[in-house]
Amino acid sequence: MSAPEKDIISPAGYRPAPDLFKILCQTASLLTVLMLGWIIYEIIESAWPAIQKFGFDFMTTSAWVPNRERFGVLPFIIGTLASSFLAILFAFPLGVAIAIFLSENFLSPSIRQTMRFVVEMLAAIPSVVYGLWGIFVIIPIVKAFGDWAVGTFGDFPLFSGPAYGNSLLTASVVLAIMILPTITAISRNSLASVPKTLREGAYALGATRWEAIFSVILPTAAPGIVAATILGLGRAMGETMAVAMLIGNSSRLSWSVLSPSGTLAGLLANQFGEAQGLQVNSLMYAALILIGITLVVNLLGEAVLRYTQKQTAGIR
Repeated sequence: MSAPEKDIISPAGYRPAPDLFKILCQTASLLTVLMLGWIIYEIIESAWPAIQKFGFDFMTTSAWVPNRERFGVLPFIIGTLASSFLAILFAFPLGVAIAIFLSENFLSPSIRQTMRFVVEMLAAIPSVVYGLWGIFVIIPIVKAFGDWAVGTFGDFPLFSGPAYGNSLLTASVVLAIMILPTITAISRNSLASVPKTLREGAYALGATRWEAIFSVILPTAAPGIVAATILGLGRAMGETMAVAMLIGNSSRLSWSVLSPSGTLAGLLANQFGEAQGLQVNSLMYAALILIGITLVVNLLGEAVLRYTQKQTAGIR
């Protein structure tokens, strides 16, 4: 029979108070939930007149005419989803590739640390700076690419003309750069935390470095990479200033990535300052929809994360 466990007492005679710490943690968690509930309640209360007047038609129509009190956010919903998923499409492979080179011994430690610092510094740049940089650097590049794409693939709906500088593609490229540090940093930590025994076991079985990376290390770190992708997607969907400066803020529906578009966050930033009456209620309705989309995406991401953890449990 094992001896009873004794409370741990520090050399200075201080006895920890786990019950107090537990209560503080539970209180902080409860306050966070209550704060979120309060925010959603205030938004619903402000949006209620628009909800009563427009109902679900608000999400299926594209008219936004404040002087006639006609409001619909379908183009902005599509623009939010399209720009975010395009950004993930651009940032995910690049972020994972950078994470692999920063976690494996491809480079010297000093170069790895320098690259890691530079990538993480991207997260500290303000959104408006990204927007200004996009105006002077990315827009001319996208415009030149768009003119070539229209001339070469003009019959393909995604590249139908005319090509605009302020477009869905421009905003997506800048969003990809903005979420790149999030995907890279978390993916790198996941790859670096893979036990060395797995690497050594793969090499002992005759695997090459790249075979070990793709067959053992990446599948083991997959849950962390999925979590990084979810966080990056959430950041992209909620980004405001850079997107509002680059996407064109158009309420027209278009298949082309070279045409102006709009997002829910950009709509709120551009119109809330001058809104009044039913327009304010409609903007709060749009904010509620943005919260709902973010919640659905996070729930789907959590389901994918749990599935990935289950699939890789045997490897770990």
